Amino acid sequence: MKLYNYFRSSASYRVRIALNYKEVDFEYIPVHLLNDGGEQHKDDYKIKNPMSQVPTLEVNDSTQISQSMAIFEFLDQLFPDRPLIPKDPVKGAYIRQLCELINSGTQPLNNLHVLQVLKEKFGFTDEQKAEWAAYFHRRGLSAFEKMIESKAGEFCHGDDITAADMFLVPHLFAANRFGVPAEEFPLLKKIADNCQGIPEFAQAHPFCQPDTPEELRQK
Repeated sequence: MKLYNYFRSSASYRVRIALNYKEVDFEYIPVHLLNDGGEQHKDDYKIKNPMSQVPTLEVNDSTQISQSMAIFEFLDQLFPDRPLIPKDPVKGAYIRQLCELINSGTQPLNNLHVLQVLKEKFGFTDEQKAEWAAYFHRRGLSAFEKMIESKAGEFCHGDDITAADMFLVPHLFAANRFGVPAEEFPLLKKIADNCQGIPEFAQAHPFCQPDTPEELRQK
């Protein structure tokens, strides 16, 4: 398999964690979101992903999957060991709910394309863009913390690692870039710290990827 992704993309980050957790070998294909106007907009990539987004998981020449939730579901079906989403219907719905709170309710409002449109079409300054992003990050993370407070243990769902943890950790990383530190959410920070001690999470960190700029690379 090939994963077309960008080191700092939170959606790419979560899929890297999932692939590592499932012990799936994959080829890392970097797609730089800023160089030359964004490599995701080039014609050869848009054939794989018409939305010009990352990540895209290329399974073979005829199969590309381009949404992280779809990739997670696909990996669970293909590699059922170490499930990302519990098979129990109620527990599974709970984990999907947490993932979608980030995936559809928060992250899209802060992605690169939205922030570019806010500046180019609506005249937002860099400060206004950062304020916009911080607002939606705080809104989503506050709701996430409230939703898990009665069920969390070492991780979002008791002491079991699930897709919810794999969505949370990259989202906290992204929020920090916009001035929303994890310390504002003590329960979420505790879970993220626990996750970062797990090799599959640590290996997926944005600062140790093939396309990580040298000045950001973990030493």
